[in-house]
Amino acid sequence: MSAEFWVGVGFFIFIGILGWAGVHKTLLKGLDARATRISAELNEAKRLRMEAEKLLAEYEAKRVSAEKEAAGIVADAKAEAERISAEAEAAVDTFIKRRTAQAETRIAQAEVTATAEVRAAAADAAVRAAEVIIRGQMAGAAGQSMIAAGLADVKSKLN
Repeated sequence: MSAEFWVGVGFFIFIGILGWAGVHKTLLKGLDARATRISAELNEAKRLRMEAEKLLAEYEAKRVSAEKEAAGIVADAKAEAERISAEAEAAVDTFIKRRTAQAETRIAQAEVTATAEVRAAAADAAVRAAEVIIRGQMAGAAGQSMIAAGLADVKSKLN
């Protein structure tokens, strides 16, 4: 019998001893445990990936929301600036109208005052001229009393 035959017989006896000792069960249990562990790791990886995708979707939604909010804030700020500008323009227009009205009132008062002063000056000049004319025509005590009465009457009517 050849050496290869005895190597084959020894191999089968070795395999039989390993089978009788339960090595194959131990190997299968180890392989099953490894398969279970790999399956658990794959499930954990799938769960983590789903969580990551969920977080990504949440952050994407938050980013979109933040961009919309920022656009809204910018739009509100522009509208507020336009409103303030319009209010300022209206305030300036009101201020100008009020100042113009005050100036017109002052001008009208100055005209009234000037007119009154001119009338008073004209009345005084007329009274003096009348006094000179009447004094020239009325000499004596009777003329003096008439002049005094007339002057008092004119002064009371003018003032």
